[in-house]
Amino acid sequence: MKSWWPRQAPPRSPSGASPPGGRHQRTGEARSAVAREGAAHQAEQVLRRLEWKVIRRLDGLLQGDYRTLLRGSGLDLADLREYQLHDDVRHIDWNVTARLQQPHVRVFTEDRDMSAWFLLDLSPSVDFGSGEQRKRTVSAEFVAVLARLLTRHGNRAGALLYGNGVEAVIPPRSGRRHVLHLLHAMLDCQPAASGPTRLQDLLGAAAGMIKRRSTVFVVSDFISEPGWDRTLARLAQRHEVVAVRVLDPLELELPDLGLLTLRDAETGEQLVVDTHDAGFRRRFARIAAQREAELRAALAGSGVDALELATDADLVDAIVRFVEMRRRRSALGAGGLPAHLRRAA
Repeated sequence: MKSWWPRQAPPRSPSGASPPGGRHQRTGEARSAVAREGAAHQAEQVLRRLEWKVIRRLDGLLQGDYRTLLRGSGLDLADLREYQLHDDVRHIDWNVTARLQQPHVRVFTEDRDMSAWFLLDLSPSVDFGSGEQRKRTVSAEFVAVLARLLTRHGNRAGALLYGNGVEAVIPPRSGRRHVLHLLHAMLDCQPAASGPTRLQDLLGAAAGMIKRRSTVFVVSDFISEPGWDRTLARLAQRHEVVAVRVLDPLELELPDLGLLTLRDAETGEQLVVDTHDAGFRRRFARIAAQREAELRAALAGSGVDALELATDADLVDAIVRFVEMRRRRSALGAGGLPAHLRRAA
């Protein structure tokens, strides 16, 4: 829950007149410069902590697996095999299919020169957090870690930042300095509440901007006006898309806290509820569960991989689960079977 603070009146000169506009402008510029320096220093501290505590742990778990994080568009034909249910229909070889009377797909050698794009929902709703971390913090740490892992191997990472609209575009580059720039931009983007999020605007902007086939991470809490799933599905037709959902446990179930004032971070609307009422808590949990089911169905229907990051969960475990999922998909794409199916066979 956010606090409202009284707005201070502007300083006045001894005669009662307001200071000249030039002084206001110089003061504002100085404060902006201090804020930028503070955000840059915070970004450096965050990345250094993540490199020490998170990336070092992941290095021991993901040795040689950076290619499972991100796949290139592929240029060299490596093999042909029979079509399977999960395959991209654009890879069907129609000549071979017609000759053998059985659908076959081309298998390509993946490029080592690859690009990742992070579509970052930084709307006011991601500032929520019931514990030690906010959803925005989890989002920033995930992006910093993944971008650092990828760019160390020469891959490039770019980003689109969404606040009250598409606020900024960061072209894909590699290197630690670029990751710092990306993290700084995330920490510095603090949009004011101005209405509900339209995630489809972010996805549509990305579809028109990202020309080369890339891996696209949509990092959001997916609290948005409806209609984004259709835009997401169109984006997934051209790119490899991963939906990274950030969430907080309090969004799924309310504890007994007595009278509680809830405030919509995006519209400013406030509502007083009695969480001591067990019936209200059950209704809240039922509505939250229904929304969960609808959200997961929308993501599955869009044809994208999904990864959930909770504010009370371990980031390393989440990334390792993601890599394991990618490894299994790679094995299936190569015509292999998961271990439990091989044992069953």
